[in-house]
Amino acid sequence: MKDEFKNLPLRSGVGIVVLNKDNKVFVAKRIDNPKDFWQMPQGGVDKGEDFITAAYRELEEETSIKNVKLIKEFDGFITYHLPDHLLGIIWKGKYRGQEQKWFLMRYLGKDNEINIKTKKPEFLEWKWVDLKLITELVVDFKLNVYKEVQKKVQKIIN
Repeated sequence: MKDEFKNLPLRSGVGIVVLNKDNKVFVAKRIDNPKDFWQMPQGGVDKGEDFITAAYRELEEETSIKNVKLIKEFDGFITYHLPDHLLGIIWKGKYRGQEQKWFLMRYLGKDNEINIKTKKPEFLEWKWVDLKLITELVVDFKLNVYKEVQKKVQKIIN
């Protein structure tokens, strides 16, 4: 990491694991990454906003999903750092990575209620996948996050 980025703070964020009735995980392909990488809903926490409020807001903003039940707020935070080629670019260059609070939620709606064509779309397409696949679909710099989340979710749904 270049010296100019070492002192940048971590962005405060949330991540949401959305499970359907079959315990499949919601993932979506980002608009800004043309490769075949998928992610779960996630985003930043606004000033003065608590984590759970941010999680519900981000979920709705990105997917139009509102019909969920909170299963668990995971303890602690999970951090990732941006790779060198994205430092100074992502988030207007203000952060070197993200420290995320993760939530597990059950989707109670029907698939036709999910709409990724939102006001500010972030995703090209979405799908439900087996929990074991999330680490195979994610961009490499978020792999540690997805491995940790995968373990936590596995303990709950078993």
